[in-house]
Amino acid sequence: MVQDIDKQKVLELQVDKGEASALALALEISGSTVILDDYRARKVAEKLGLDLTGTLGVIIRAKLKGIILSIEPILAKIRQTNFRITNEAELQALREAGEL
Repeated sequence: MVQDIDKQKVLELQVDKGEASALALALEISGSTVILDDYRARKVAEKLGLDLTGTLGVIIRAKLKGIILSIEPILAKIRQTNFRITNEAELQALREAGEL
């Protein structure tokens, strides 16, 4: 839970409440990585100097660490949702995961 509610409120002026909470918490916990997919939230995280990744980054890391065998089945499930991902980003993820 975020300790500095004022910092979260300031961040809410730039991004939605959930993302502001994630950013504020990442600022409080040294060495953390915040997971964000929203473009605006990612830009705020970069300006704040936070380590960040997105959903695809988490999936790629899981593959590279041997937690999952392939990212392709997960990408197939993602395609069935309203999660927006470009073909280019999907191909890049497959390359980074060593599947292309």
